[in-house]
Amino acid sequence: MTSFFDEISRNRLRSVLLMALFSLIFFVFIYLFVEYLGGGPFAMVVGGIVIVGYALFSYFQGSKVVLAISHAKKASKKDYPSLFSAVEGLSSASQIPMPEVYVINDPNPNAFATGRDRKHASVAVTSGLLSMMDKNELQGVIAHEISHIYDNDIQFMMLAVVFAGVIGLLAGFIRTMFWFGAGGRRNGNGVILVVALVMSVVAPIMALLVRLAISRRREYMADANGARITRSPASLASALQKIQAYTSKPNAPPVAHANDMTAPLYFSNPLKKESFTNLFSTHPPITERIKRLKEMY
Repeated sequence: MTSFFDEISRNRLRSVLLMALFSLIFFVFIYLFVEYLGGGPFAMVVGGIVIVGYALFSYFQGSKVVLAISHAKKASKKDYPSLFSAVEGLSSASQIPMPEVYVINDPNPNAFATGRDRKHASVAVTSGLLSMMDKNELQGVIAHEISHIYDNDIQFMMLAVVFAGVIGLLAGFIRTMFWFGAGGRRNGNGVILVVALVMSVVAPIMALLVRLAISRRREYMADANGARITRSPASLASALQKIQAYTSKPNAPPVAHANDMTAPLYFSNPLKKESFTNLFSTHPPITERIKRLKEMY
């Protein structure tokens, strides 16, 4: 048996280590990008404008973009009293401001939390989740999402998305410059040229893998925290079992408006069934999540 606190502590440490690795990849790639442009003030200014501009937009507007892409509609307490009751009670128990509540008209049972901080957070659930879960199971899922907000996972994952996005953006820029004969070739630095080109291909893949690994770690931690808040690991495990039964159906549709950018935010993988490998998965296997919850006390 594993305590809530042991599971939370273990997953928090692994998340921090993964983020440190992500940061290392990011800063090495930024250095190569600046060197590829020839170094000096111009390269620093261009790199700084791109990074700061992208980061600010992602931080302040990212959650609005996610909600719009997901076709999430703001919900009213009158229409969804049980949902509001769960969100109000669990956010109060976690001592955070109540997030805004959204509903997505989709039969796939799922949910996600987004926002830039605890004061500017939102929880979105699908109509499929509301119709499928009983009161305790719904509370388990909402507790999981509230945990993401409480633990600043929404900031954590937003930062990971920004890092990965900047790496992808600059990698494409390097390849474009190389194609048109600019950058490293003009500067005559063959080593920087080769390393930058290799990293322009490898770094985005590495960033994706680390981002997905961070996402999986945070899911385990939110499961543990959600179970701690409700004091009912069995309710969350039951919700996961229902989702597993739904997604295992041959004709079960994915969440209609989910994509590669928003998928890591969801309670369970909204895109497809679990594959034989965990490496490129946005979420840990549901069977493993259920197993860990059943071992908690």
